[in-house]
Amino acid sequence: MKVLRSLLIAVVAAALPLSLAHADDKKALTIGATAGPNYDQLKYGIKPVLEKQGYHVKLVEFNDYVQPNLALASGSLDANLFQHVIYLRKFSADQKLDLVDVTQAPIAPLGLYSKKAKSLAELKEGARITLPNDPSNLARALVLLEQNGVVKLKPGIDPLRATEKDLAENPKKIQLLPIEAAQLPRTLDDADFSLITGNFAIASGLKLQEAVVLEKTPDYYLNVVAVRSADKDSEKTRAIVAAFHSPEYRHVLDTRFPGYARPSYLK
Repeated sequence: MKVLRSLLIAVVAAALPLSLAHADDKKALTIGATAGPNYDQLKYGIKPVLEKQGYHVKLVEFNDYVQPNLALASGSLDANLFQHVIYLRKFSADQKLDLVDVTQAPIAPLGLYSKKAKSLAELKEGARITLPNDPSNLARALVLLEQNGVVKLKPGIDPLRATEKDLAENPKKIQLLPIEAAQLPRTLDDADFSLITGNFAIASGLKLQEAVVLEKTPDYYLNVVAVRSADKDSEKTRAIVAAFHSPEYRHVLDTRFPGYARPSYLK
């Protein structure tokens, strides 16, 4: 009998940590973001809201546009914040990942920066302009250049898929140099201008108001919160979405992130 009782105690003792871990897991959230303002939005605006609801929130910082979605798809993250919906859908299709967006979020606008010029009026023939090399942000950068009269795209080209090969006019024979987005701030010492996505611009110490030209960001380039499709309607996902819609998050945006393009629910 003593042996049986000891065995029962051992079984219960072994099972107890597992049950507690399972309970804790229901309140554990791991969210990823790229370095800079996306990560800081989570840190100051989202994590505190979720923790007030009893969640244990871990934030993971990334320095590229590839690993956050791979980590999400593998189950290492519950959600991520770093991309617009066009990039999410293309990356998911290319990599055969089952990811979806669940809410829009603010984004620091794409900007044209320079250490050598104060305006585009100083753009010289043959100038070197670096820009993002991922397809969706490359197209976005080219559209910004077209809007400011630097280049002209061929008629009928989809502005969401344009590449440097789709130029109809380049009157000043500008050299366009696609570079990995995270590395763009480092090119400012050598290039004449650089088109830098907002998160990496701010992460490198640049200020939005320092941009020679700042994008008027359309809604389809706003950030989105992404999750696995299977988790779209989960309790955790609903809690994350609610945090982005909370007055506490709006207050953090107002005080810490002025000048950001926002979705309609945060205007």
